[in-house]
Amino acid sequence: MSMPLRQSLRIGSYLMRQKLARNSKFPLLVELEPLFACNLKCAGCGKIQQPHDVLKQRMPVEQAMAAIEECGAPMVSLAGGEPLMHPQIDELVRLLVAKKKFVFLCTNALLLPKKLDKFKPSPYFAFVVHIDGLRERHDESVCKDGVFDEAVAAIKEAKRRGFKVNTNTTVFNTDTPQTVIDVLDYLNDDLGVDEMQISPAYAYEKAPDQEHFLGVTETRELFKKAFDNGNRKRWRLNHSPLFLDFLEGKTDFGCTAWGIPSYSLLGWQKPCYLMNDGYVKTYKELIETTDWDSYGRGKDPRCANCMAHCGYEPSAVLATMGSLRESIRAVRGI
Repeated sequence: MSMPLRQSLRIGSYLMRQKLARNSKFPLLVELEPLFACNLKCAGCGKIQQPHDVLKQRMPVEQAMAAIEECGAPMVSLAGGEPLMHPQIDELVRLLVAKKKFVFLCTNALLLPKKLDKFKPSPYFAFVVHIDGLRERHDESVCKDGVFDEAVAAIKEAKRRGFKVNTNTTVFNTDTPQTVIDVLDYLNDDLGVDEMQISPAYAYEKAPDQEHFLGVTETRELFKKAFDNGNRKRWRLNHSPLFLDFLEGKTDFGCTAWGIPSYSLLGWQKPCYLMNDGYVKTYKELIETTDWDSYGRGKDPRCANCMAHCGYEPSAVLATMGSLRESIRAVRGI
Protein backbone atom coordinates (compact mmCIF):
# COMPACT_ATOMS: atom_id res chain seq x y z
CA MET A 1 0.00 0.00 0.00
CA SER A 2 1.28 3.48 -0.87
CA MET A 3 0.20 6.99 0.17
CA PRO A 4 -3.50 7.91 0.66
CA LEU A 5 -5.53 8.95 -2.40
CA ARG A 6 -6.02 12.59 -1.33
CA GLN A 7 -2.29 12.98 -0.71
CA SER A 8 -1.36 11.14 -3.90
CA LEU A 9 -3.61 13.32 -6.07
CA ARG A 10 -2.30 16.52 -4.48
CA ILE A 11 1.33 15.49 -5.00
CA GLY A 12 0.61 14.40 -8.56
CA SER A 13 -0.95 17.78 -9.35
CA TYR A 14 1.96 19.59 -7.71
CA LEU A 15 4.50 17.58 -9.72
CA MET A 16 2.64 18.31 -12.94
CA ARG A 17 2.76 22.05 -12.24
CA GLN A 18 6.51 21.83 -11.59
CA LYS A 19 6.99 19.97 -14.87
CA LEU A 20 4.95 22.48 -16.85
CA ALA A 21 6.96 25.30 -15.25
CA ARG A 22 10.15 23.40 -16.18
CA ASN A 23 11.47 23.56 -12.63
CA SER A 24 14.28 21.05 -12.24
CA LYS A 25 14.54 21.28 -8.43
CA PHE A 26 11.65 21.79 -6.03
CA PRO A 27 10.61 20.59 -2.56
CA LEU A 28 8.15 17.76 -2.03
CA LEU A 29 8.30 17.90 1.76
CA VAL A 30 10.10 20.20 4.20
CA GLU A 31 11.66 18.85 7.38
CA LEU A 32 10.76 21.80 9.60
CA GLU A 33 12.61 21.81 12.92
CA PRO A 34 11.18 24.58 15.13
CA LEU A 35 13.45 23.51 18.01
CA PHE A 36 16.28 21.09 18.75
CA ALA A 37 15.41 20.39 22.38
CA CYS A 38 14.07 16.96 23.26
CA ASN A 39 12.89 15.06 26.33
CA LEU A 40 14.89 11.98 25.27
CA LYS A 41 18.55 11.39 24.44
CA CYS A 42 18.48 8.69 21.77
CA ALA A 43 21.82 7.10 20.96
CA GLY A 44 21.38 7.46 17.19
CA CYS A 45 20.40 11.15 17.16
CA GLY A 46 22.77 14.00 16.39
CA LYS A 47 20.28 16.83 16.85
CA ILE A 48 20.45 16.98 20.64
CA GLN A 49 24.19 17.66 20.47
CA GLN A 50 23.53 21.32 19.65
CA PRO A 51 25.00 23.93 22.09
CA HIS A 52 22.92 24.68 25.18
CA ASP A 53 21.95 28.18 24.02
CA VAL A 54 20.61 26.74 20.75
CA LEU A 55 18.67 24.02 22.59
CA LYS A 56 16.83 26.75 24.53
CA GLN A 57 15.59 28.51 21.37
CA ARG A 58 12.12 28.14 19.84
CA MET A 59 11.35 29.21 16.27
CA PRO A 60 8.65 31.92 16.00
CA VAL A 61 5.56 30.72 14.14
CA GLU A 62 5.84 33.63 11.71
CA GLN A 63 9.37 32.55 10.74
CA ALA A 64 8.28 28.95 10.19
CA MET A 65 5.32 29.95 8.03
CA ALA A 66 7.47 32.31 5.96
CA ALA A 67 9.89 29.48 5.16
CA ILE A 68 7.08 27.17 4.04
CA GLU A 69 5.47 29.92 1.98
CA GLU A 70 8.76 30.73 0.28
CA CYS A 71 9.51 27.19 -0.84
CA GLY A 72 5.91 26.17 -1.59
CA ALA A 73 6.21 22.52 -0.50
CA PRO A 74 2.86 20.67 -0.29
CA MET A 75 3.94 18.59 2.73
CA VAL A 76 5.59 19.53 6.04
CA SER A 77 7.19 17.23 8.59
CA LEU A 78 7.44 18.92 12.00
CA ALA A 79 10.52 17.44 13.59
CA GLY A 80 13.27 18.40 16.00
CA GLY A 81 13.93 17.78 18.82
CA GLU A 82 10.50 17.03 20.20
CA PRO A 83 7.97 19.35 18.50
CA LEU A 84 5.41 19.01 21.31
CA MET A 85 7.83 20.92 23.56
CA HIS A 86 7.28 24.02 21.38
CA PRO A 87 4.73 26.28 23.14
CA GLN A 88 3.05 27.31 19.86
CA ILE A 89 3.18 24.03 17.98
CA ASP A 90 -0.62 23.80 17.87
CA GLU A 91 -0.87 27.24 16.28
CA LEU A 92 1.72 26.30 13.68
CA VAL A 93 -0.18 23.11 12.81
CA ARG A 94 -3.46 25.02 12.57
CA LEU A 95 -2.00 27.60 10.17
CA LEU A 96 -0.38 24.95 7.96
CA VAL A 97 -3.56 22.86 7.81
CA ALA A 98 -5.56 25.98 6.95
CA LYS A 99 -3.36 26.29 3.87
CA LYS A 100 -4.07 22.61 3.10
CA LYS A 101 -0.51 21.51 3.65
CA PHE A 102 -0.15 17.86 4.63
CA VAL A 103 1.35 18.07 8.11
CA PHE A 104 3.15 15.23 9.88
CA LEU A 105 4.06 15.95 13.50
CA CYS A 106 6.92 13.62 14.48
CA THR A 107 6.95 12.78 18.16
CA ASN A 108 8.18 10.25 20.70
CA ALA A 109 4.62 10.52 22.13
CA LEU A 110 5.61 11.04 25.77
CA LEU A 111 3.87 14.43 25.83
CA LEU A 112 1.07 13.48 23.47
CA PRO A 113 -1.69 12.62 26.01
CA LYS A 114 -1.31 16.04 27.67
CA LYS A 115 -1.25 17.89 24.33
CA LEU A 116 -4.07 16.20 22.38
CA ASP A 117 -6.66 18.80 23.41
CA LYS A 118 -4.65 21.46 21.57
CA PHE A 119 -5.19 19.78 18.18
CA LYS A 120 -8.14 18.84 15.97
CA PRO A 121 -8.37 15.79 13.68
CA SER A 122 -8.00 16.65 9.99
CA PRO A 123 -7.34 14.71 6.77
CA TYR A 124 -4.34 17.03 6.37
CA PHE A 125 -2.80 16.23 9.75
CA ALA A 126 -1.19 13.17 11.32
CA PHE A 127 0.89 12.42 14.36
CA VAL A 128 3.94 10.33 13.43
CA VAL A 129 5.15 8.37 16.44
CA HIS A 130 8.67 6.95 16.45
CA ILE A 131 8.58 3.22 17.14
CA ASP A 132 11.94 1.57 16.53
CA GLY A 133 11.00 -1.95 17.54
CA LEU A 134 8.96 -3.82 20.10
CA ARG A 135 9.26 -3.00 23.79
CA GLU A 136 12.84 -4.05 24.57
CA ARG A 137 14.33 -2.89 21.25
CA HIS A 138 12.52 0.45 21.25
CA ASP A 139 13.41 1.32 24.84
CA GLU A 140 17.03 0.41 24.12
CA SER A 141 17.00 2.65 21.05
CA VAL A 142 15.69 5.67 22.98
CA CYS A 143 17.87 4.89 26.01
CA LYS A 144 15.00 4.91 28.48
CA ASP A 145 12.79 2.16 29.89
CA GLY A 146 9.02 2.41 29.64
CA VAL A 147 8.87 4.64 26.57
CA PHE A 148 7.40 1.94 24.32
CA ASP A 149 4.44 1.36 26.62
CA GLU A 150 3.79 5.10 26.96
CA ALA A 151 3.96 5.55 23.19
CA VAL A 152 1.54 2.69 22.56
CA ALA A 153 -0.93 4.10 25.11
CA ALA A 154 -0.67 7.54 23.49
CA ILE A 155 -1.30 6.10 20.02
CA LYS A 156 -4.41 4.30 21.24
CA GLU A 157 -5.76 7.46 22.88
CA ALA A 158 -5.08 9.61 19.79
CA LYS A 159 -6.80 7.04 17.59
CA ARG A 160 -9.74 6.91 19.99
CA ARG A 161 -10.13 10.67 19.62
CA GLY A 162 -10.21 10.45 15.83
CA PHE A 163 -6.68 11.49 14.95
CA LYS A 164 -4.72 9.95 12.12
CA VAL A 165 -1.64 8.29 13.63
CA ASN A 166 1.32 7.07 11.60
CA THR A 167 4.58 5.58 12.80
CA ASN A 168 8.19 5.93 11.73
CA THR A 169 10.59 3.05 12.32
CA THR A 170 14.35 3.44 11.96
CA VAL A 171 16.24 0.24 11.25
CA PHE A 172 19.77 -0.44 12.56
CA ASN A 173 22.31 -3.21 11.91
CA THR A 174 21.20 -4.85 15.15
CA ASP A 175 17.87 -5.56 13.46
CA THR A 176 17.05 -8.77 11.61
CA PRO A 177 14.31 -9.46 9.05
CA GLN A 178 12.30 -11.01 11.88
CA THR A 179 12.56 -7.98 14.19
CA VAL A 180 11.40 -5.77 11.31
CA ILE A 181 8.52 -8.16 10.58
CA ASP A 182 7.58 -8.33 14.26
CA VAL A 183 7.31 -4.57 14.79
CA LEU A 184 5.51 -3.88 11.49
CA ASP A 185 3.09 -6.75 12.10
CA TYR A 186 2.34 -5.32 15.54
CA LEU A 187 1.84 -1.77 14.26
CA ASN A 188 -0.20 -2.88 11.24
CA ASP A 189 -2.34 -5.65 12.72
CA ASP A 190 -2.48 -5.25 16.50
CA LEU A 191 -2.15 -1.50 17.05
CA GLY A 192 -3.86 -0.56 13.78
CA VAL A 193 -1.90 2.61 12.99
CA ASP A 194 -2.97 4.36 9.81
CA GLU A 195 0.33 4.21 7.92
CA MET A 196 3.92 3.24 8.60
CA GLN A 197 7.21 4.70 7.43
CA ILE A 198 10.54 2.90 7.54
CA SER A 199 14.09 4.07 6.95
CA PRO A 200 17.61 2.72 7.39
CA ALA A 201 19.50 4.64 10.07
CA TYR A 202 22.00 7.24 8.88
CA ALA A 203 25.29 7.77 10.69
CA TYR A 204 24.84 11.25 12.15
CA GLU A 205 28.31 12.69 12.63
CA LYS A 206 27.53 13.72 16.22
CA ALA A 207 25.42 10.71 17.21
CA PRO A 208 26.72 9.07 20.42
CA ASP A 209 26.34 5.58 18.91
CA GLN A 210 28.41 5.18 15.73
CA GLU A 211 28.51 1.38 15.64
CA HIS A 212 25.02 0.34 14.59
CA PHE A 213 24.35 1.95 11.22
CA LEU A 214 23.53 -0.20 8.19
CA GLY A 215 25.56 -0.45 5.00
CA VAL A 216 23.94 -0.59 1.56
CA THR A 217 24.32 -4.35 1.11
CA GLU A 218 23.05 -5.01 4.63
CA THR A 219 20.03 -2.75 4.02
CA ARG A 220 19.06 -4.48 0.78
CA GLU A 221 19.39 -7.97 2.25
CA LEU A 222 17.41 -6.99 5.34
CA PHE A 223 14.46 -5.48 3.52
CA LYS A 224 14.37 -8.11 0.79
CA LYS A 225 13.85 -10.78 3.43
CA ALA A 226 11.47 -8.69 5.54
CA PHE A 227 9.29 -7.86 2.50
CA ASP A 228 9.02 -11.52 1.47
CA ASN A 229 5.87 -13.69 1.69
CA GLY A 230 3.51 -10.86 0.80
CA ASN A 231 4.40 -8.70 3.82
CA ARG A 232 5.17 -5.64 1.73
CA LYS A 233 1.72 -5.63 0.10
CA ARG A 234 -0.05 -6.37 3.36
CA TRP A 235 1.53 -3.64 5.47
CA ARG A 236 0.15 -0.09 5.24
CA LEU A 237 3.47 1.48 4.25
CA ASN A 238 3.38 5.19 3.40
CA HIS A 239 6.03 5.04 0.69
CA SER A 240 6.05 4.98 -3.09
CA PRO A 241 6.44 1.44 -4.55
CA LEU A 242 9.72 2.41 -6.20
CA PHE A 243 11.24 3.51 -2.88
CA LEU A 244 10.40 0.11 -1.44
CA ASP A 245 11.98 -1.46 -4.54
CA PHE A 246 15.03 0.68 -3.81
CA LEU A 247 15.26 -0.51 -0.21
CA GLU A 248 15.37 -4.16 -1.24
CA GLY A 249 17.79 -3.60 -4.13
CA LYS A 250 15.44 -4.07 -7.07
CA THR A 251 16.35 -0.63 -8.42
CA ASP A 252 18.74 2.21 -7.65
CA PHE A 253 18.59 5.99 -7.79
CA GLY A 254 20.74 9.05 -7.44
CA CYS A 255 20.19 11.27 -4.42
CA THR A 256 17.74 14.17 -4.76
CA ALA A 257 18.08 15.72 -1.30
CA TRP A 258 16.72 19.03 -2.60
CA GLY A 259 13.29 17.31 -2.66
CA ILE A 260 13.15 17.00 1.16
CA PRO A 261 15.10 20.00 2.48
CA SER A 262 15.52 20.89 6.14
CA TYR A 263 14.73 24.25 7.71
CA SER A 264 15.64 24.85 11.35
CA LEU A 265 16.55 27.57 13.81
CA LEU A 266 19.87 27.83 11.97
CA GLY A 267 18.35 28.23 8.49
CA TRP A 268 18.16 25.95 5.44
CA GLN A 269 20.64 23.12 6.01
CA LYS A 270 23.05 22.08 3.26
CA PRO A 271 22.59 19.59 1.68
CA CYS A 272 20.03 17.73 3.84
CA TYR A 273 18.94 17.28 7.45
CA LEU A 274 21.35 14.35 7.90
CA MET A 275 24.49 16.27 6.87
CA ASN A 276 25.67 19.73 7.82
CA ASP A 277 27.71 21.65 5.27
CA GLY A 278 26.43 25.02 6.37
CA TYR A 279 23.18 26.99 6.40
CA VAL A 280 21.58 29.61 4.16
CA LYS A 281 18.67 32.00 4.72
CA THR A 282 16.35 31.09 1.82
CA TYR A 283 15.32 27.98 -0.11
CA LYS A 284 16.30 29.76 -3.33
CA GLU A 285 19.80 30.24 -1.95
CA LEU A 286 19.90 26.58 -0.87
CA ILE A 287 19.08 25.44 -4.39
CA GLU A 288 21.39 27.86 -6.17
CA THR A 289 24.48 27.66 -3.93
CA THR A 290 24.59 23.92 -3.15
CA ASP A 291 26.70 21.74 -5.43
CA TRP A 292 24.12 18.95 -5.62
CA ASP A 293 26.18 16.90 -8.05
CA SER A 294 28.85 16.39 -5.40
CA TYR A 295 26.55 14.44 -3.05
CA GLY A 296 25.30 10.88 -3.10
CA ARG A 297 26.79 7.41 -3.04
CA GLY A 298 29.99 7.27 -5.05
CA LYS A 299 30.51 11.02 -4.79
CA ASP A 300 30.82 11.98 -1.12
CA PRO A 301 32.24 9.36 1.27
CA ARG A 302 29.75 10.44 3.94
CA CYS A 303 26.96 9.30 1.61
CA ALA A 304 28.44 5.83 1.01
CA ASN A 305 25.94 3.92 3.15
CA CYS A 306 22.98 6.29 2.98
CA MET A 307 19.63 4.96 1.76
CA ALA A 308 17.53 7.34 3.82
CA HIS A 309 14.15 8.53 2.62
CA CYS A 310 15.17 12.21 2.55
CA GLY A 311 17.54 11.58 -0.35
CA TYR A 312 15.86 8.76 -2.21
CA GLU A 313 12.09 8.99 -1.69
CA PRO A 314 11.97 12.10 -3.92
CA SER A 315 14.00 10.21 -6.53
CA ALA A 316 11.49 7.37 -6.42
CA VAL A 317 8.52 9.76 -6.69
CA LEU A 318 10.06 11.50 -9.71
CA ALA A 319 10.78 8.14 -11.35
CA THR A 320 7.18 7.09 -10.73
CA MET A 321 5.81 10.23 -12.37
CA GLY A 322 8.14 9.75 -15.34
CA SER A 323 6.88 6.25 -16.09
CA LEU A 324 3.31 5.37 -17.10
CA ARG A 325 3.86 1.80 -15.90
CA GLU A 326 5.06 2.93 -12.47
CA SER A 327 2.30 5.53 -12.18
CA ILE A 328 -0.33 2.84 -12.76
CA ARG A 329 1.47 0.60 -10.27
CA ALA A 330 1.44 3.35 -7.65
CA VAL A 331 -2.27 4.07 -8.17
CA ARG A 332 -3.09 0.38 -7.80
CA GLY A 333 -1.34 0.40 -4.44
CA ILE A 334 -3.60 3.11 -2.98
